[in-house]
Formats: sequence, structure tokens, C-alpha cells
Amino acid sequence: MAVTMRDVAILARVSPKTVSNVVNDHPNVHPDTRARVQQAIAELGYRPNHSARGLRSGRTGVIGLAVPELKQAYFAELADAVIAAAAKRGLSVIVGQLGGDREHEIELLTHGLPQTDGLLFSPERLGTEDRDLLAYVDFPLVMLGEWIFGGPTDHVTMHNVSAARAAVEHLISLGRRRIAVIGAHPDDETRQLGPSNLRIQGYREALAAAGIEHDPRLERVVAPWHPEDGADAARRLIDSGLEFDAIFTLTDALALGALRALGEAGRVVPDDVAVIGFDNIAISHLTVPSLSSVDPGRAEIAETAVGMLAERIEWGAGSSRPARLHKAAFDVIVRESSGGTGSGTLGSSGRQSGAAAQTLNG
Repeated sequence: MAVTMRDVAILARVSPKTVSNVVNDHPNVHPDTRARVQQAIAELGYRPNHSARGLRSGRTGVIGLAVPELKQAYFAELADAVIAAAAKRGLSVIVGQLGGDREHEIELLTHGLPQTDGLLFSPERLGTEDRDLLAYVDFPLVMLGEWIFGGPTDHVTMHNVSAARAAVEHLISLGRRRIAVIGAHPDDETRQLGPSNLRIQGYREALAAAGIEHDPRLERVVAPWHPEDGADAARRLIDSGLEFDAIFTLTDALALGALRALGEAGRVVPDDVAVIGFDNIAISHLTVPSLSSVDPGRAEIAETAVGMLAERIEWGAGSSRPARLHKAAFDVIVRESSGGTGSGTLGSSGRQSGAAAQTLNG
């Protein structure tokens, strides 16, 4: 196991922040304390991360983005948005794919991405129980996603619960009462947070608010979230014989597969089954029928996260400014799969512009 900043802090009997200040040559460290930390570093053979060394010697103009899987369209499009936001600030981006590997995610928090000034990090296998790991990070970091809340770092995420609730409320407004959800995660019972758990919470809240009895059989477990998995889940739902008149999928990728399965079974969308997804990926308006979806504010997430990271880089590793949390605004985009017509945009105030998709602001 690699020696970490925490190991140095324990041996030197100081805080991780003090170790970070010594590593980054911060001037406000007592000489005796600096000497003790340096001795601990030498004894343990601690290797400071590449990002910290870059900050000491001069910035690289490169930031990192680490995501679980670029095969998922949401993360590919998020990377594209991050690259665009970074380019406006004269920054380049290195994109890393961690594959949902917990050890890789911990290693990344320990050492950062080589030759970068800071990191945007969207973990999949770390949870709020791991947030203490963030206290030992000695490079500029902005967290993305839903797995770790309440940590000591900036965090940009989306309104998972309320956005999911709004999507289901839209289906309920169409008169649908037997609403299935595809995308529940098999380990949600042991994990309090995560996009699946939070979106399922929003689904249940919408049903309860409408007085619709919750049927756990309509919650379909799926992992991973690829189109073929959505198709398989929808086929199993159809084969189960359960009555349903709408499907909410926790990602658009799952919805693409569900649309395929419904078509194979002769179920007409939206007449027999209304469908809405989540993510509003680029292809969603090109399906037949076009796919209703939640736009979680991906562009805002990218712009805000890059801006926060650029500020952290400018402030330096020794900055004690408090952590910030930002949740992007979302919209429910109503297209043909849930009864939308043409291609227009309808805001919650009833404004109409063009004819591509209706937008119910959340």
C-alpha cells in the first residue's frame, strides 16, 4: 500500500492540513513543525502527488476529470461539456475512466491524476462513509455526483430526488397509475445515497403524494445501466404479467432499451405505455417515438464545476475557504414518448418557443 498523507500526519502528530502546507511549501508553518513533518516524510518514503508538485513548480494548465464509465452517454456528454467549459478558461482536460473500481478511486484521491493542476471527480464506489478520505487530499478537488455529501471539498451535483419526482408527476398528470421504474440498484439496501436510491425516492414520493399505492413489484432492479440492460428489464416486466401503463427509467440509456422491448411486444408508446427517462442525452430526441426525459442541468454542472476548480487552483492548496455545494437546475422535457407533440419548449409559466419539446421547469 502506498504511503499516504494521513500516515505522515499520524507519525508527525499533526493534522493532514499541516502536512499539506509543508508539502506545498506554505510559509505559515513553525520551523519545528516543518522539520518534524519532513522527518516523517523521509522515514515513511512518502511521495507527494503529481498535482501538488505541479503547483509548487508552476501550473500545467491541465485539469483532470475522472468518471466511472465513458460508455455511459451521460458521462461522455459531461466530459464534452467539461472540455468546452475548461477551454473558455484556457485549460485542457485529461479524462480518466475508473470503471467503478473502489481501489482505483481511493488511489486517485491519494495521488491525483499525473501532471494536472486539479481534479473533477465523479466516484461510483465511494460513499458518504468515506468522506474522511477527502480530508487528506492535498490538491484542488471538486466532487461530482451523488455518492459523497458533507465532505470538506466543493461539490457539484443535481436534484435527483425532486427531478425524479417531477418526472413521475408528469406521468401521473397523464392519468397513468401503474407506473413502473427501471434502474433500481441491487445494493441500494446497503447504500443510503447514489443516483439510483435518490431517484427511486423521488419516484415513491410522487406516488405517495398522488395517493397511488406503491407496488414494489414495479421497481425493477438493473445493473449496469446500459441500453441492453434496460431492454432485458422491460422484457422481464412484460413477461411478468404485471399491469403497467407507464415506465420511468433512471437513465435515458435504459429507456432506449425499454422502447425496443415495448416495440417488440407490440406495446404502443405512449398510447399503451408512456415512457420518460433521465439525463436528456443527445440521441433522446431522435428515437421513434422521441424520448421524454429529465434534463439534469449537465451544462450547468460542467460550467460550475470547472469554475469552482479554477478558483481553487488560483487560491492555492493552502486555502482555508469553506467548501461549497451547488445543485444544478433541472427541466422535464416532454416529447412523444409521453404524449408531447412536435418540437416546442413549454416553460412552467406557459411560455412557448419553437416546437421541439415541452419543458416543465423544476
